[in-house]
Amino acid sequence: MASGFFAVLDDVATLLDDVATMGKIATKKTAGILGDDLAVNAEKASGFVSKRELPVLWAITKGSLLNKLIILPIAFLLSAFAPWAVTLILVLGGLYLAYEGAEKIYEFFVPHEKAHLPSDLTPIQKSDLLEMEKTKIKSAILTDFILSIEIVIIALGTVLNEPLTTQILVVSFIALLATVGVYGLVALIVRMDEFGARLIRLNGEDNSISDKIGRFFVNALPWVIKSLGAIGTIALLLVSGGIFVHNLEFLHNPFAWLPDLIYEFGVGLLAGLVVLVFVMGGKRIFNR
Repeated sequence: MASGFFAVLDDVATLLDDVATMGKIATKKTAGILGDDLAVNAEKASGFVSKRELPVLWAITKGSLLNKLIILPIAFLLSAFAPWAVTLILVLGGLYLAYEGAEKIYEFFVPHEKAHLPSDLTPIQKSDLLEMEKTKIKSAILTDFILSIEIVIIALGTVLNEPLTTQILVVSFIALLATVGVYGLVALIVRMDEFGARLIRLNGEDNSISDKIGRFFVNALPWVIKSLGAIGTIALLLVSGGIFVHNLEFLHNPFAWLPDLIYEFGVGLLAGLVVLVFVMGGKRIFNR
């Protein structure tokens, strides 16, 4: 009895050790796309009235958890019965990520028409604002669904040769981290300006220490959002390039002198530009 009990404890300890080791590897593999997830959601959760930011973020977080509950069982079924499909979905998702990154770069460098607002705009009603809010939440949840697929598949790809129990524990941990960790950071980011405003109102003195720190937080928020957008774009191309290089043998780095990071970025950018050309060409043909 005692020896059996300790054998079970030993098996559990070994399993947890394997999960911890593979969890570290999976976290490193998904770090880039988690950064993009953070950048995208910080942008989508901002721009609301101050008192509506946290309720909106909570609605998106619940949608994200539901996304994971839908994706995880399907991913584990594919891993058990059709592991080749995991690699296929990974590569297809890589093409989407590369396209998204290339499109952002294209929009930054190529001038495009800006929307002109009429001068006789009527005040927006509360019902219209709530409808716009719902639309933005749905858009954020859809984007989260696509990114969640990639996060889960990338994490699953790192443990594809491990036992199913290890796969479930590691991938579920990464999925939970992607929701709780990312949206927790997003909440801190979007409330930076509110925190800064409270510091400014902390006392009646002008140009005090709290005023300076408060103004710093208020002024820093737009720059943080922009910086996250740029970092997220680079992360998209790095993650997609890494997917292609590690899963398509003919794309392995042939240049010993070229760092893998630069090579993967170049592969991701090239693949994204190719997909962007096809998509833009398809849109033009469809419009005609």
